[in-house]
Amino acid sequence: MAELVTEYVGKMPQRVHSMLIAYESSHREQLIRIVHQLKGSGGGYGFPQLTVVAGRLEQRLLGVTDREITTVDNEFRALIELCGRMAA
Repeated sequence: MAELVTEYVGKMPQRVHSMLIAYESSHREQLIRIVHQLKGSGGGYGFPQLTVVAGRLEQRLLGVTDREITTVDNEFRALIELCGRMAA
């Protein structure tokens, strides 16, 4: 299991990069997909806080349009920071 967790954490910078591209390009559906995957996988890999933070962002994203994506900035930054700490 430790190897799987190490691999999961090792892929976090790539996930962060994908989220940043989707966010900066206002591709809400793509961002929702990535965030949903993090929400679902976080707890299984021993990161329940990732599930919580990703879940908050997902709920906010479901309530906005592509043009309104920047209104979720606080939740987005919280998830990016958490992912960054995990990868450090």
